Amino acid sequence: MDLDLRKLRYFVAVAEHRHFGRAAEQLYIAQPVLSRQIRSLEQELGSTLLLRTTRSVELTTAGKQLYEEAQQILPSIAAAVRRVHDADQGLQRLAVAFSPGLHVADAIRAFTSRHADVEIDVVPARWWEQDRPLRDGRAQVGYLRRPFDETGLRIIPIGRETRVACMPAAHPLASRQELTSADLDGEPMLDTPKRRTLTLEEKFELIASGRNIALIPLGVARSYSRPDLVYLPVSDAPEVETCLAVAADRRERLLRDFLDIATATLRPA
Repeated sequence: MDLDLRKLRYFVAVAEHRHFGRAAEQLYIAQPVLSRQIRSLEQELGSTLLLRTTRSVELTTAGKQLYEEAQQILPSIAAAVRRVHDADQGLQRLAVAFSPGLHVADAIRAFTSRHADVEIDVVPARWWEQDRPLRDGRAQVGYLRRPFDETGLRIIPIGRETRVACMPAAHPLASRQELTSADLDGEPMLDTPKRRTLTLEEKFELIASGRNIALIPLGVARSYSRPDLVYLPVSDAPEVETCLAVAADRRERLLRDFLDIATATLRPA
């Protein structure tokens, strides 16, 4: 079967809003039309995607899987369409993915000072799938933190970053000046493999609202300062390695120039 991308976009809107009315408003279509399109998509797939009640909309197991797949399909298609338009207009474009709290602006400024005719895009990389923008075509190069799936990628080490413990300001440990890993034994830790949060904002809200603690890179802590959270150094916490990543088979001159400039700009003296 051929997957209708319009219906897929409609489904994503409902999945994100968990509400047909709000999704219809975002899409600028009538709610009954949206409902019919989602039912049609379910019939085409032969799977129930949503559990509907008078008060809520929840994703089924199949719906969760389709939503996850859509996060890869739709950006990849959008990137392909953009590349076609760029080719038609003779534009050169470079898209740079970056992990939260890593700042690539200095490298971009240095690059654009030599390549003023190149359009630069930046693409946020989610912490649990940092390599995704490189694989779905949204970005040609990434400024990332290890670990991530390095299969098929060329890695250029840049530096190392310490990690700090993020906790509620009211936590009993918050008055300390420094911690060790032993101090965190028995503490409820957020973002273990069993619990992934979607955004840093969500992560910090969960930490601030309870007694959870998370180990986060220092760059993230500096970028997301707030009065109800405390960041404490953990003296024996392993450091995080930062790096540039690019598909191993990408050898374009423009990309090589960016990698050379970014490496020289981003590496500590």
